[in-house]
Amino acid sequence: MIRRYTRPEMGARWTDEARFEQMLRVELAATRAQARRGRVPPEALAAIEARARVDVARIEEIERTTDHDVIAFVSQVAESVGPEGRYLHLGLTSSDVIDTALALQLRAAGELLLRDCDQLLAVLVARARAEADTLMMGRTHSVHAEPTTCGLKVAGWAFELDRGRRRLEVALDDVAPGKLSGPVGTYSLLEPEVEAEVMTELGLRADPVSTQIVQRDRHAALLGAMAVLAGSLERVATEVRNLQHTEIGEVMEPFRGGQKGSSAMPHKRNPILSERVAGLARLIRGYAGAALENQPLWHERDISHSSAERIILPDATILLDYLLVKVAGLVEGLVVRPERMLENIERGLGLHASSRVLTALVEAGLSREAAYELVQRAAVVAADGRRPLREVLAADAEVGRRLAVDELDGCFDDRRHLAHVPTVIARLDALDPATRRATADAHR
Repeated sequence: MIRRYTRPEMGARWTDEARFEQMLRVELAATRAQARRGRVPPEALAAIEARARVDVARIEEIERTTDHDVIAFVSQVAESVGPEGRYLHLGLTSSDVIDTALALQLRAAGELLLRDCDQLLAVLVARARAEADTLMMGRTHSVHAEPTTCGLKVAGWAFELDRGRRRLEVALDDVAPGKLSGPVGTYSLLEPEVEAEVMTELGLRADPVSTQIVQRDRHAALLGAMAVLAGSLERVATEVRNLQHTEIGEVMEPFRGGQKGSSAMPHKRNPILSERVAGLARLIRGYAGAALENQPLWHERDISHSSAERIILPDATILLDYLLVKVAGLVEGLVVRPERMLENIERGLGLHASSRVLTALVEAGLSREAAYELVQRAAVVAADGRRPLREVLAADAEVGRRLAVDELDGCFDDRRHLAHVPTVIARLDALDPATRRATADAHR
């Protein structure tokens, strides 16, 4: 991934040096397990532990001859050790090291992603509570529907993120087994007990049935969970983009001092961050597609997945890390304009109250079909004549016979019809870590 979208902490998990260092961890753990069985002399183990090191430049130099990066890695580390280096990689096949090291890398990247999710979730919950009573128009099909609150909208984002985080956590756990089961998974070179000891030292699980590799359904599921989570972030960004339309103007991205929106038009304050989120989310969905293509490998393994994974796994985690942090800043700094929200509600001429009037007329004894036709006819007159719906209905004799003035007025009292919003906002308590731990303890 290009530096523009790479945060240093996540980028450091995917450097060549980081990859080879994790591979070295696997090699050292395997060598120690072999030494406990008398297959590696104690003095050789001591030399390997003291002198083994990674030199990426030298690995690249050797690989230009071998055209095999694991052989180049083993050769370089063996060089750094000296004669005792011949005990490295004893009984291992390349994918034993590659897939186990990849599990370590994915676990490290995943820890950062989950931390990012927690930080964004805290921002969303705080903003939802802060805007719980901020009245705004709800829209379906991009058309005024009924009023809602800004806080209720953000609360929906919070719960969606929480679902995405839980999917991600499950997928990260599922993608993190290692394996030392040999060329086709039969433990022809090392016993299962060696694998178990190595995985325990590394803090991983052993894949219960592997071939030469850990099967790629795990990685496909991970990229799928990441793509869904990125889609949730894009949903937030898309809503901001829509609500920042000049004709709507209910929210705006934060715009810092000195920032420029256009080289030609000084008035422009464009939702560039939200648009960037949308574009990068598309990439992650594309990476998920590649991961799905990697799943049906031939026989016990082919290598068609390897080249794709060198791109999609680092890039997807780097991008998701970037997006989670950027969306947290977007939501935290979002400019909310409640006065414009009220203007837009008023501009709708009260048409959004049509469902309440319909219900009131039915409850007053009118058939649903007749009530619907009456309110729809009045709504057309109001919209075409740019007159308040309340005014048109008040002049209708049938409405006058069915509804008292205060009953008709009640249909246009938006606050009355949002009485249950606090109940929904209170559900955010379930996303609080302390509440979640208490609930989990209660169910044990």
